[in-house]
Amino acid sequence: MTSAIIVAAGSSQRMGFNKLLAPLSGIPVVLRTLLAFQECPSIDEIILVAGDEVREAIIPEAALTKLKVIIKGGAERHFSVWEGLRHVSENADIVAVHDGGRPLIKPAQITACVIAAAERRAVACARPVTETLKRCDDQGRITNSIERKNAWIMETPQVFERSLLVSAYEHVLGGGLTVTDEVSAVQALGETVSVVQNPWPNLKITHPSDLALAERLLEH
Repeated sequence: MTSAIIVAAGSSQRMGFNKLLAPLSGIPVVLRTLLAFQECPSIDEIILVAGDEVREAIIPEAALTKLKVIIKGGAERHFSVWEGLRHVSENADIVAVHDGGRPLIKPAQITACVIAAAERRAVACARPVTETLKRCDDQGRITNSIERKNAWIMETPQVFERSLLVSAYEHVLGGGLTVTDEVSAVQALGETVSVVQNPWPNLKITHPSDLALAERLLEH
């Protein structure tokens, strides 16, 4: 059994409005995300961890038959994920964690990550870096180049054997650590995480221009 935790508890400060409720080709961003997991045959249940505004707006619909519960998120991402883990069904073997603000994820890519996690215990959806990378100082002056060979941009879903992810978050919370994604949490245990390349656009809606780009991608 595979559970999906959709994290949608952010404040959207960089957007100036709640990006998760912004219409994307007529459907709110977070609802598009939920529908991708609903349509994925590898997902058995969905736990939505969200802020007050999203929780009030997203009413379970007939189309969201896999949506088990909508719960309140924490002040930081790792607290929200932990809350989600507490509501995962006891017989779930695999847990996928996904950003609510990544509405273009394909069900086929979700399945690819779930299959890989069943084989390797810990994987992350990702794409290889293709641009030239530079490091700058605090004044924005370029100081040196960064080798892009074997460099990957982490995306979501990040998918894990459930017991491993629970152990990782127990370690994070017990040690007072702060992590920005599940890969970091699992690596804090000394465990290995593998990438699953994503051939499709999977941008995270962060700035208003991202909505316009996502609209164009959906059109094509």
